[in-house]
Amino acid sequence: MSQQQTNNTTGFQITNQNTFEDTNRSVKYLCGDCDAEVALKRGDPIRCKECGYRVLYKQRTNRMIQFEAR
Repeated sequence: MSQQQTNNTTGFQITNQNTFEDTNRSVKYLCGDCDAEVALKRGDPIRCKECGYRVLYKQRTNRMIQFEAR
């Protein structure tokens, strides 16, 4: 048999075994119409709580992110 037929890996590798989903954590967004800050949790409708507008922009992170360019 060839090597490809006996290898049953999918090509994905989990690097962090402590992954879990936190349903209580909210993510902050900005409303595209009234610029209000909207905190949404998983499963919440994507809608501004102030004006009802449905276009929300994710806020930029405060963490430093560095990319290596060549």
